[in-house]
Amino acid sequence: MLVGCLNQLIGPVGVAVPQRNRYQTGDQSFVRQMNLSAILRHLREQAPISRAALAHLTGLNKTTVSSLVGELIERQFVREIGLESTGAGRPAMMLALNPAAGYILSGEIGVDFISVICTDFAPQILWRHTEEIDPAMGQREIIQRALALLHQADEAGRQAQGTFLGLALGVPGLVDRASRTLLFAPNLKWENVPLGDILHTSFGVLPFVDNEANMAALGEHYFGAAQGYQEVLYISAGVGLGGAVVHNGLVFTGVTGVAGEFGHMTMDPDGEPCNCGNRGCWETQVSQRALFRHVRRAIRQGERSCLVEWTGGDLEQLTVPMAVRAARSGDTVALQAFERIGHDLGVGIASLVNALNPELVVFGGILSLAWEFLYPAVQEEMERRVLRWSREATRVVLAQHGFDACVIGGVAAVYQMILAEPGSVTARVG
Repeated sequence: MLVGCLNQLIGPVGVAVPQRNRYQTGDQSFVRQMNLSAILRHLREQAPISRAALAHLTGLNKTTVSSLVGELIERQFVREIGLESTGAGRPAMMLALNPAAGYILSGEIGVDFISVICTDFAPQILWRHTEEIDPAMGQREIIQRALALLHQADEAGRQAQGTFLGLALGVPGLVDRASRTLLFAPNLKWENVPLGDILHTSFGVLPFVDNEANMAALGEHYFGAAQGYQEVLYISAGVGLGGAVVHNGLVFTGVTGVAGEFGHMTMDPDGEPCNCGNRGCWETQVSQRALFRHVRRAIRQGERSCLVEWTGGDLEQLTVPMAVRAARSGDTVALQAFERIGHDLGVGIASLVNALNPELVVFGGILSLAWEFLYPAVQEEMERRVLRWSREATRVVLAQHGFDACVIGGVAAVYQMILAEPGSVTARVG
């Protein structure tokens, strides 16, 4: 991938390689592309910034920087925002990324919801919509509904910004990133769904399609709690449990592109059955289904809980926000259920920290709403189980974008493509 090549050549902070005469035309074009990418990366991380400061940071001469900035202004990715005095000498014209460069569409098909946003290049959200779905609706109807929402977002973006920059979709399953095919989504019971082809037919562009946790990790790395960290473990818990690893600033995908399925690590060989076909997977212990199972079991055993009244006696109506509200009111059943989930979460995180030695662990998904009740147990298990040298180097934090982490990650995927290859934005077909 070009992004990988660029990171090897220009490094994670985008230090450009100066041009040399020995390059042929194709090589010169490639180097210019790398240098454009370096300029954009520094603007994203350090704007507002002057041309002179960009020349200092990249090692390029001022004439080259002025030419690169001129091209980016012409393409509307960069704008001049005014003069600023930096000390002695004439005031310098400051530069920043241009929010009006265009718009980005990002969506997530979850197990029980669809979420879609449209952002500008800042990126600020211009339009958003989230709605509940029932897997029993069936694959065709759910996909059609997601397409309808993406088209609504597209129309809002076109009216607000005009230029379309890219499209991304996150899904709760294994994805072949090359063909953009959803290989297997156990909690939706979908297999071999050509989402990339479906989106291409509907929008006339090649979309990004990836696992929702991979996208969420990228979103937190670009725009959230993991900014500035190069080694990150991301865990997301909702209907299922997903995960991802950011290594050297890039999402680690493994040989076949499906790395990070931490939710299907076997934690109890004789445990609860999992929708993947195994037993005792981590997500059978840490998910909203596990939470509801603990609550129902306690109530069946005669423990009193306000959740019985709040659900009208129908415990199938339980929700995570309802359980959080009960815990905050001091409900013993809810508090004990969250404590059990927290310990199981902590055991898994501790094992992964020992294996991966990350700088940062980021926790997201709808169960993150209960972080105040989960964190003490997570911390207790980490103190007990993580090797001291890893524990002292690792922080555990809440995802900044919470429930939105995946769709923000879709925006980050488009952003990453543009930053690495500014010339890649082309008009849509059809």
